[in-house]
Amino acid sequence: MLTCSALWSSTAAAAEAPALADLSLEELASLRITSVSRRAERLSDAAASVYVITSEAIRRSGATSLAQALRLAPNLQVAQTSAGQFAITARGFNNAIGNKLLVLIDGRTVYTPFFSGVFWDQQDVLLQDVERIEVISGPGGTLWGSNAVNGVINVITRSSQETASGLLVAGAGSDELQAAVRFGGALGERGHIRVYGKRTRLENTETQAGADVADGWDLEQVGFRADWSFARDSFTLQGDVHAGRSDPQRLGTLALGRLEAHGANVQARWRRDLGNDSSVRVQAYYDRSTREDPLLYRPEVEIVDLEVQHAWAVGAHRVVWGGGHRQARDHVEPGLFFGFHPAERTLKWTNLFLQDSVKLSESVDLTLGAKLEHNAYTGTETLPTARLAWKVGSDSLLWGALSRAVRAPARLDRDISLPPAPPFLIAGGPAFVSEVVDVLELGWRAQPSPVLTYSITAFHSQWDRLRSGQPPPNAQVQNMIDGETFGVEAWAAWQVTPRWRLSAGATLLREDLRVKPGSTDPVGPSALGNDPPHQWMLRSAWDLAPAVELDVSLRRIGALPDPAVKGYSALDLRLGWRPSYDLSIALVGRNLLDDRHPEFGAAPGRSEIARSLFLQATWSF
Repeated sequence: MLTCSALWSSTAAAAEAPALADLSLEELASLRITSVSRRAERLSDAAASVYVITSEAIRRSGATSLAQALRLAPNLQVAQTSAGQFAITARGFNNAIGNKLLVLIDGRTVYTPFFSGVFWDQQDVLLQDVERIEVISGPGGTLWGSNAVNGVINVITRSSQETASGLLVAGAGSDELQAAVRFGGALGERGHIRVYGKRTRLENTETQAGADVADGWDLEQVGFRADWSFARDSFTLQGDVHAGRSDPQRLGTLALGRLEAHGANVQARWRRDLGNDSSVRVQAYYDRSTREDPLLYRPEVEIVDLEVQHAWAVGAHRVVWGGGHRQARDHVEPGLFFGFHPAERTLKWTNLFLQDSVKLSESVDLTLGAKLEHNAYTGTETLPTARLAWKVGSDSLLWGALSRAVRAPARLDRDISLPPAPPFLIAGGPAFVSEVVDVLELGWRAQPSPVLTYSITAFHSQWDRLRSGQPPPNAQVQNMIDGETFGVEAWAAWQVTPRWRLSAGATLLREDLRVKPGSTDPVGPSALGNDPPHQWMLRSAWDLAPAVELDVSLRRIGALPDPAVKGYSALDLRLGWRPSYDLSIALVGRNLLDDRHPEFGAAPGRSEIARSLFLQATWSF
């Protein structure tokens, strides 16, 4: 049982913990991350194109959802497609499926197995409880599996000991209402717990002609996290339940009803410190979700996942190895347009991975690793990587990597049909196999002074067996597109004065994809994604006074080719005021340069994202 005395004593203890808000650029470079090598390492030592979104950056952005917070990562492409849905990717291939990006929340994979993508309107967290978001652009298949092709997003929330307090959040704006509450405190002598609830209402977007899209979205979510710490062991138990529903939908004069989504998950994680930089970790979770989409399809998915990992160090070697098993059972009822045959299927994935980082000298590290992953469609896939890192002095890192990644088939590739009943225009792809990419990366990360840090990465990806199709009727999904993508991604931060920080980032992307000889694909590579050739962002965080903050974010997104979307610029402003230690108030303006603009999709029915104002109050108690 939680008691008031335990709650308030824990609150005082939590207030003494260092926050990312107080970290200098040097301290941020020393921030320990885990997503690159599955073990704690300094950000400045990570041989990958990794960007960390800190809790302070999230707070000062004015973001109200996880997808909005991901706009802070310069190595991601983030496009809003409706009131609650987003298309998010790294290094190209952005579409509604988004099947080449692995997303995790506290180690739980949140992509949906039957189509290998993320329903972003169903995935959210209480942003005030997020410790950091580690965003890796580039392949991570050796450690994370077959969907970590173009990148990995790892959302890491704070332990319940760090949130052992009360929190109340309320906000209202021109297109959004939101309220959240969290309570935390001690749980016996060794544990802490927090519980939270969150509700969001998003208003309809409009088309270019000013007509409602009828994509308004209501989402409720509750959850908990409990942590216990002992001398050598730690244990975490957490879970969430969510329910979402859209406004009534129509197709012309046909009433379709509401889109509804429900889900629940529970996760347990145990870790033992074995000493000498060695540890063992066991994680298991259960996830169940349903989505009633009268237009597309109605999936019900149950997932069970078990993973074991052992890290140990001996001499110059730091080894991480382990394995896991994942099982997904789904039942997909047809919608108006699509069906799945068979309607029900159980898929299993089993993996074994090993990675060894060896110190060749005081300044040079070599990492070699591979994962063997077995799936029901294509058998065993091999996912190797080799990384070399050279510490050029104490403040610079030169690194290179060569990796192979695959995107294994999903039910959407093999079993989908259009329409749901014969005769079919599209009848799945019974011979569809894994998409394959070989990636070469070269990166440089440096901090030439205590007030300046930057990172730049060049990459070249050679693709084979990409998804393609045939002209209807009786079209099948095939693997008849290959080619290459290459580009550069860079970002920097400059602490201009102790009260003013500038951040900037940019990406350049070129795609040269082609249909293989013998293919009859009527669309070609344009169906794989719709990506800007360039994008950049500039952010300013300025403390006008001890209790007043001004944050400005300007981003420019290049034009999308097909469906065509004009390039656009967007300006966001946040004015924050903290009248007391426990209370903060922020006024946020988004997309201030125009009335509204499209970010993705085909005209004339696509959503246009409007200028908006949002006022939020946060009270800690």
